[in-house]
Amino acid sequence: MEKARRGGDGAPRGPVLHIVVVGFHHKKGCQVEFSYPPLIPGDGHDSHTLPEEWKYLPFLALPDGAHNYQEDTVFFHLPPRNGNGATVFGISCYRQIEAKALKVRQADITRETVQKSVCVLSKLPLYGLLQAKLQLITHAYFEEKDFSQISILKELYEHMNSSLGGASLEGSQVYLGLSPRDLVLHFRHKVLILFKLILLEKKVLFYISPVNKLVGALMTVLSLFPGMIEHGLSDCSQYRPRKSMSEDGGLQESNPCADDFNSASTSDVSHTNLGTVRKVMAGNHGEDAAMKAEESLFQVEDSSKGQEPNDNNQYLKPPSHPSPDSSESDWETLDPSVLEDPNLKEREQLGSDQTNLFPKDSVPSESLPITVQPQANTGQVVLIPGLISGLEEDQYGMPLAIFTKGYLCLPYMALQQHHLLSDVTVRGFVAGATNILFRQQKHLSDAIVEVEEALIQIHDPELRKLLNPTTADLRFADYLVRHVTENRDDVFLDGTGWEGGDEWIRAQFAVYIHALLAATLQLDNEKILSDYGTTFVTAWKNTHNYRVWNSNKHPALAEINPNHPFQGQYSVSDMKLRFSHSVQNSERGKKIGNVMVTTSRNVVQTGKAVGQSVGGAFSSAKTAMSSWLSTFTTSTSQSLTEPPDGKP
Repeated sequence: MEKARRGGDGAPRGPVLHIVVVGFHHKKGCQVEFSYPPLIPGDGHDSHTLPEEWKYLPFLALPDGAHNYQEDTVFFHLPPRNGNGATVFGISCYRQIEAKALKVRQADITRETVQKSVCVLSKLPLYGLLQAKLQLITHAYFEEKDFSQISILKELYEHMNSSLGGASLEGSQVYLGLSPRDLVLHFRHKVLILFKLILLEKKVLFYISPVNKLVGALMTVLSLFPGMIEHGLSDCSQYRPRKSMSEDGGLQESNPCADDFNSASTSDVSHTNLGTVRKVMAGNHGEDAAMKAEESLFQVEDSSKGQEPNDNNQYLKPPSHPSPDSSESDWETLDPSVLEDPNLKEREQLGSDQTNLFPKDSVPSESLPITVQPQANTGQVVLIPGLISGLEEDQYGMPLAIFTKGYLCLPYMALQQHHLLSDVTVRGFVAGATNILFRQQKHLSDAIVEVEEALIQIHDPELRKLLNPTTADLRFADYLVRHVTENRDDVFLDGTGWEGGDEWIRAQFAVYIHALLAATLQLDNEKILSDYGTTFVTAWKNTHNYRVWNSNKHPALAEINPNHPFQGQYSVSDMKLRFSHSVQNSERGKKIGNVMVTTSRNVVQTGKAVGQSVGGAFSSAKTAMSSWLSTFTTSTSQSLTEPPDGKP
């Protein structure tokens, strides 16, 4: 059966590469306990040896603080083996069980609980679909209460490759478990800010626990970009792990991946880890750092990946040296000698010169009007390999080449990967973390997304100003929020309806990005671009993804109306919308809003008290008056009926 699934070179034919079990050993920490097929050809299924490129696999599959949850799910990305090929997509299902419940207890199980993860390493980004299958098998594997029973894992490998062998990346199965509807309900108007942050290729860090909430929110944001999940992540994890085992050993000692945190407080752990990581990063920035800088990740890849020859790829080398205006200039962990490398300065000059070689103006297209509400796409999408991006692109040039050439997408980052945030070969990232250490080092990111509070912390005032939504953008975001919140009863089967549903929201963002791209091609387009944000568009035009997109012609955009879908005259409703947005998003606005709520509450309570007091006094006065009137009436009637002086 296994031979039937393999080609002549021994490589698996199906999309699933390996089934892996990762466990927590009380002395060795996180380690691979089983892999099928073996991760390294020729090793046994129970080998702990890992390929150098996948050395972080155990820490990704068994996440930080896993002991706090009975079960969890992790999405993670691994770099390709030997530097060739595409991203490897990992899905891990974690569970823990009491040791006393096991039927067969190995000698090395010395703790009260056993923690393990079952992982699927796949060539296809079918996150939700693989998760659904894997959760069932993980549950059955744990119900055996005997982890030596591995036949079910081998059957899982065969079943997945047979059922997904001809799987297409077009269709709703790609988005299974990723709900833009829930994202809009939670983040509301801020969804568009997240969208624009990633368009600008900024360093964006998502933060929340447990991991399933983290990876769900992050990947749902990416699903708003047309074609991104299906075809835009093949180059998103091109990084080189640290080679010094002593460094990882130090990290592992300070941060065991499972329940060793029980004996330390959060503040103690975070301070200990912070000091350790700083020592680790400062300890190996001599020759290794210089070599990393010279072997930049922006260099041309093999032509076997479907990319254009080297003479065209020379336009795609952004400067390796970080801009002094960015937060990268504040990196505490970089060796100053790296920043002063003359070779880096040469490349920076070369990159800035080559930026001007891209065509800036194109012939304006005669646009046809489009509706704000697009119809569902039922036709077959025609994809062609992008000559420069290397990605499978549609007629509009989607997906944008955001996650290429050193811009990483890491849905979950282990602490052992912390060095990637300050790696000179990494020009940016969209990453997720549950460890507080990542959130504390704010200088290593441009924005921190607190998923639980739906809060986006942008450190640079200029970036905040640049991302401030225009009136048309606020109308667009409000349009999404209103349809999602007001039409809940009309959407059947939990968000799978059209208007206000998941596919509808993705279609709205497709309309938005297509119109934005069409607007950038127009001559004399200042007024059109002002609806999208003139400063935002100017900054976006300097990004790698826009320059790659603009280097090709996309005739299909001639049919797209370049005007903002929600352009129009300013009205009173826009004033209300702007005020509401300001109150919800600015610190001063939040304070004003809290004061208004508190004041109104106090006024209501005071009004009730005053009303009760006034009402009570009025009732008393009314009773007294009635009593006086009745007494007066009685006395008057008596005086009228009785003769004076008592005489008849």
